[in-house]
Amino acid sequence: MSKRVMGVLIVALAVALSPAWAEKMTFKDPMGDDDGPGTYTYPTDVVYTPGSFDIVEFVADASGKNLDVEVTVAASLDDPWRMEVGFAVQMIFIFIDTDGVAGSGYTDGLPGTNVKFAAGNEWDKAIILSPQSSSRVKQEVRTKAAAMADDILVPNRVTGSGKTIKGSVKLSDIADSDPSTWGFQVIMQSNEGFPAKTDLLTRKVNEFEGQHRFGGGTDYDCDPHVMDILAGNANGDKEEVELQHEMLSYECDADGNAVKMATLKMVRR
Repeated sequence: MSKRVMGVLIVALAVALSPAWAEKMTFKDPMGDDDGPGTYTYPTDVVYTPGSFDIVEFVADASGKNLDVEVTVAASLDDPWRMEVGFAVQMIFIFIDTDGVAGSGYTDGLPGTNVKFAAGNEWDKAIILSPQSSSRVKQEVRTKAAAMADDILVPNRVTGSGKTIKGSVKLSDIADSDPSTWGFQVIMQSNEGFPAKTDLLTRKVNEFEGQHRFGGGTDYDCDPHVMDILAGNANGDKEEVELQHEMLSYECDADGNAVKMATLKMVRR
């Protein structure tokens, strides 16, 4: 047998033995719960149309070599800031727990979200879906989340169409375990072109809403800067609204320090 033929056979065998997941996981979220812990309001500018930050469905498709992710919101997407990718105001963080091992992974959310993850729900990888260029997002990650940078994935291209925002990353960059065993959490934020120096392209929540600021929170930096997440069994049931509000509940002291941070759990299929 020639070396060339043997090489072809080795490659074919490797492909045949490599994991081929046939997993398409769909998670639902109730409509009308885009209010964070239950009190948040949209900015006043007309670009923030009602439902823009209201997650209604999340799909993670691992049936090929990539993990294709889709987040659908309640409102039609628009591009008022000419980002040229089909959407502009949304910013989405997808957190993945690949091993389900307590104490393994990150407890802190990404900079600017002001959330933590509960014990046994730590995240191992995060995917960012942003209308900003991948080069800018990657630079922000290196600058503001350097300790986590190796585990933050930025798709080369993110697109929006209709009501759905899509992106794709290599499965091999996440883990070699069965995706059906993974836990997921999706955070809906807003694309901020001029973020605070420690925030990863995220928009703040203040006590009162402004032209480009969410309201219903606090002017201190102890509230979660999150409009919507997945909760419970992620079937879109009404009781998941209260579960979201509970996870995003927080408490600050008189000096604005966090007494109780918003603490998230993963959803699974």
